Amino acid sequence: MDSSLLDCEQHIEDAMAEHATAQCPPLLAQALNYAVFPGGARVRPQLCKAVALANNSSDVGLASAAATAVELLHCASLVHDDLPCFDDATQRRGKPSVHAKFGERIAVLTGDALIVAAFQTLAAHAVHAVRIERVPLVTTIVARGVGAPHGICAGQAWECEQRVDLARYHRAKTGALFVAATCAGAASAGVDPGPWVNLGASIGEAYQIADDIKDAVSDPETLGKPVGIDVKLDRPSAVRELGLEGAVSRLKDCLESGLDSMPSCAGQNMLYKLVRAQSSRFIPEKLGQVAA
Repeated sequence: MDSSLLDCEQHIEDAMAEHATAQCPPLLAQALNYAVFPGGARVRPQLCKAVALANNSSDVGLASAAATAVELLHCASLVHDDLPCFDDATQRRGKPSVHAKFGERIAVLTGDALIVAAFQTLAAHAVHAVRIERVPLVTTIVARGVGAPHGICAGQAWECEQRVDLARYHRAKTGALFVAATCAGAASAGVDPGPWVNLGASIGEAYQIADDIKDAVSDPETLGKPVGIDVKLDRPSAVRELGLEGAVSRLKDCLESGLDSMPSCAGQNMLYKLVRAQSSRFIPEKLGQVAA
């Protein structure tokens, strides 16, 4: 699979150009671009496109719209996650978080506007979709990954409860948007998204466990955001529940489970290699031998 086919940046830039315009309130426009660019690894949108391409999608435009929507929703979740009422994090991706730079009011509105932008991106594609009949299912899949009862909003809400099952929390907090990525990619290609749930859920859980590990052992300079948040906020964490070695072992099990569950498709071998390569970035370097 040509890695250039997975590049989502131009699609994300085009989507943002529709919102952060000269007509937009200047602070909001600046904050929107600040929240999205420069991006992280763009793991979720690349996964969405990779699944679509592996299934020989006949509507690459829909896959790109879904991938863009998933990434904008992810960026929105980071803006809200950093707010004083949640993590109160003043850094993100090695720079001041949105509320630290623009104020809390603009940060709330930035997250809200990115959520709307995500679904506007999908709606706009419906006008010129190659396979317009696939748009409603793709949109529904993406929406389920964000809202209640199992989406990332629910994941954030579990942090407000006194007791929470760790696996359930991880599935919603992080796994839901990875499931949206794999299943939306499959649906955009016209194949049954059901068999693609476990791949997204497993990668998502592994990603959250890796985040828990980094929060416990990394440093702000390396991570680009504050550490020790789980203990500070008394939040559920794989490291707190399983111990460091147990968390690393669970991370590895999640990745292997996801890869083993990958449905048969035309591009299965290339998709397998892509997921394996992306997953190798999860574990902090100094813990790499523990997971080997």
